[in-house]
Amino acid sequence: MRDFPTSPEAFDACLFDMDGLLLDTERMFMRSFVALTSDLDIAPSEAEAFFITLVGTSAAETTRRLGAFLPSGVDIAGFDLAWRENHAANAAQGIALKPYVLEVLSALHVRNIPMAVVTSTAGCFARKHLKHAGLLRFFDAVCAGDEVRANKPHPEPYLTGAALLGVDAARCVAFEDSDLGTRAAIAAGCATFQIPDLRPTEVPVPDIGQKVVTHLGEAARHIGVLEEEF
Repeated sequence: MRDFPTSPEAFDACLFDMDGLLLDTERMFMRSFVALTSDLDIAPSEAEAFFITLVGTSAAETTRRLGAFLPSGVDIAGFDLAWRENHAANAAQGIALKPYVLEVLSALHVRNIPMAVVTSTAGCFARKHLKHAGLLRFFDAVCAGDEVRANKPHPEPYLTGAALLGVDAARCVAFEDSDLGTRAAIAAGCATFQIPDLRPTEVPVPDIGQKVVTHLGEAARHIGVLEEEF
């Protein structure tokens, strides 16, 4: 495992995933998915198990996998659109934040540490959700899934996020929930914290050089941004 910074002076910027890391949107997506697939006689347990395999994937990859999962004859594009519209309607009612998000972002902001969001979600939706949740104001840049040529687990999103901030990715701390995103951040050279969200209980978190913590506050304490014990 690489050396992890233990003080704000030891790194130049922070890069954050969005869904499942800042915003508790993965569960919202899953509820919408289960509701729509129930109309296709797919058991909730089967739908939930499949959904978890989608965590961290790009919109294009999600659509591709839907084609293999849904019953033959289903209009994949129509289902995908209905799913996203259902989720958008739910999100409009409010998006919950993951634990300690405001505390960590505020602490970094006070220290004038540059921050970017690095997400597989399309840019228009990412910025809309961040703004709706009151978080967009904290970030100097957003690198979205439709704004790069290769998505996670490729390192390009994190390399691009660092470049947008004018820093070297190797001088960045990254925060991720998914295995795909963690692989991307590690490959880009970031000191990476993984905070698992939705994942199969029988699948262990791969040890690829990241530091696994239970929530964002714990990660912030490790890098000297928050002093409180969690």
